[in-house]
Amino acid sequence: MNKSNQEITMIAAVAEDNGLGLDNKLVWHIPRDLKHFKNLTHGHCIIMGRKTFESLPKALPHRKNIVLSRRKNIAYNGAVVVNSIEKAIEETKQDPKPYIVGGGEIYRLFMNYSSYIELTRIHHKFRSDTFFPFINLKKWEVVKRHDITKSKIEKYNYSFLTYKRKV
Repeated sequence: MNKSNQEITMIAAVAEDNGLGLDNKLVWHIPRDLKHFKNLTHGHCIIMGRKTFESLPKALPHRKNIVLSRRKNIAYNGAVVVNSIEKAIEETKQDPKPYIVGGGEIYRLFMNYSSYIELTRIHHKFRSDTFFPFINLKKWEVVKRHDITKSKIEKYNYSFLTYKRKV
C-alpha cells in the first residue's frame, strides 16, 4: 500500500479480455485515447518497464520517464533507470500524481500501491500476449465513465473508466 499523500495512478488501454498488446506493440490505434493519455500524464512522472520504454520511439516529452528493470548497468536517454519499486516511487516523491504506464508485469507490481486506475476499455477482442491484471471490484469502484460509440472516426466502441481504490 502507498502510505504517502501521492495518488499513484495506473493508466492503460485494454481489450475486453484485458489484453494490452502483442509483440511489445499496441494492436489498435485510437487517437482520442492517445490524446487522453497525453493530457493526463503531461507534466507528471511516468513509471514503466524496460520493454515498454524500448517500444517507444524516445522518452515521452514533458514527463519524467522512470524505467523499472531488473537489469543492472543499463541507461537510456531521457530516462532514469531504477531496480526496485521503492526506488521508482522515491524518484516520484515531488509529484503528487505519478502514473504507472506499463507493461503487464509493472501493472501487477504496482496494483497494491495505486490509488486510481485510468482504464480505456476497448469493447473488442484482439490477439494479445500481455495482459492487465484482474481488477477486483471488491477493492475498486468505478467513479467516472465516459462511453465512446464506434463511428467513421472511431473504429471501436470503448469507455474511459476511472477506478478508485475502496477505503
